[in-house]
Amino acid sequence: MAKPNAWFEEFQKNVSELIAKSPAADIERNVKAFMGSAFNKMDLITREEFDIQVDLLARALQRIEKLESQVQALEHRVSSLESE
Repeated sequence: MAKPNAWFEEFQKNVSELIAKSPAADIERNVKAFMGSAFNKMDLITREEFDIQVDLLARALQRIEKLESQVQALEHRVSSLESE
């Protein structure tokens, strides 16, 4: 009698071969091709590109906050000079 592991490995091999020869393999390939085509048409970006944009946005927001505080300080100076 075969060892349980050997029997299980043989069973897995047979099932894999059966699936590879069945219409399920063709369906899987067709679905993957369809999904790949659909994703390409969606004009998606990679995670790396997304992370770069997030970083750029964070830096832009910091710069905007800094500029806003500078404008407020200048407005305060102008109003104080006008009131003299």
